[in-house]
Amino acid sequence: MRGAICIVSPGNLASNPRLLKEADALHGAGYAVTAVVCRYTEELRSFDEAIAAEVPWKVVGVRRDATEGIVARAASAAVRALESARLPVPVAMAAAAYGGPSAPLRRAAARVPADLYIAHYVAGLAAAGAVARQAGARLGFDAEDYHAGEGTPLQQRMVRRIDRSYLPGCSHVTAAAPMIGAGYARDFGVRPVTVLNVFPLAMAPAAPRPPAAPGPLRAYWFSQTIGPDRGLQSFIEAMALVRRPVTLDIRGSNRWGHGDRLLALARERGIADRVRLLPTAPPEDMVRLAAEYDIGLSLETDVSENRRVCLTNKIFTYLLAGVPVVLSETPAQRALAPELGAAARLVSLADPPAIAATLDALAESPDAVAGARAEAWRLGQERYNWEFEKKALLDSVERALGGPGVAA
Repeated sequence: MRGAICIVSPGNLASNPRLLKEADALHGAGYAVTAVVCRYTEELRSFDEAIAAEVPWKVVGVRRDATEGIVARAASAAVRALESARLPVPVAMAAAAYGGPSAPLRRAAARVPADLYIAHYVAGLAAAGAVARQAGARLGFDAEDYHAGEGTPLQQRMVRRIDRSYLPGCSHVTAAAPMIGAGYARDFGVRPVTVLNVFPLAMAPAAPRPPAAPGPLRAYWFSQTIGPDRGLQSFIEAMALVRRPVTLDIRGSNRWGHGDRLLALARERGIADRVRLLPTAPPEDMVRLAAEYDIGLSLETDVSENRRVCLTNKIFTYLLAGVPVVLSETPAQRALAPELGAAARLVSLADPPAIAATLDALAESPDAVAGARAEAWRLGQERYNWEFEKKALLDSVERALGGPGVAA
């Protein structure tokens, strides 16, 4: 073995395909890999267990602390008192005030000897950073989001406290989008390597889907959970304005009721029969499921700095499936669109009539849809796949393990 690596994440295995790809790539490159993860959402437990039974690397699952909420509220009060007194906030207190299972993750990771601890998300960084520092091991961080640009003001301050404590000592930092990496470089002095949220070629269909029979243009959106501020309201408003029918399938957990509100909006606009909610599905099925549609939706909003700079896995799921993408005009997606060419359509969520015009242009031109699908398939096969992208990850880890450990 080339070395031992411990990946630390506060989320379920099934909710973090990026971690699964990372662990598979590192294991395949000859590293001994252990993933310390939290059983954060009970709804995903069966998916987690199925994944853990199949992967060739080790999984250590921890449960959320029953007192997590109480501890977070107490720590938040203590933080405010310290800030009022202009006193420094200990990093462990910042992690507790931010929330999440950093304490059980830290205890579990401390029992896993490793040469490199790679953290995911804020709670993962707080846990892995403390363990790596105590052990004198190397520390890495994967920035799937720009965490200092989301959450409440207090959470943002706590993220910055944690990041400033640990990121300068990292030997390995990756980011899921160029603008996410630029944010970390600007604010914390690190130089992240971009590793996009793409997927293995093995997940792609064996061949592009043949042209669909005449009928409505079929649109698709998916996520772990159907939440607010995801641009779907604007798309449904546009669906009510089109000349040619468009259908929308929305896949994800409706546990907060946001899917019901979207269905209510569709009823109000007279298109209830064109919008459906679909259940969650395993990560390994997402590309196959997306391949059945004409367009995929990545409708990020400007609700936070993170949403402005992220490139979600939706985009690359669609491309690998051979499905063109409708992108909202966030800075990150606007920068990506020229690289996707005919496989992308850029729209403004503030202008449903213009979205409707874009949809009509596609619906009324089978040749345009076929061309967009062909370009999406080509991009997925040649550029936006894990076989291409994982090289950057492996090179970064190799450099990290050739360098010094984390500073005390």
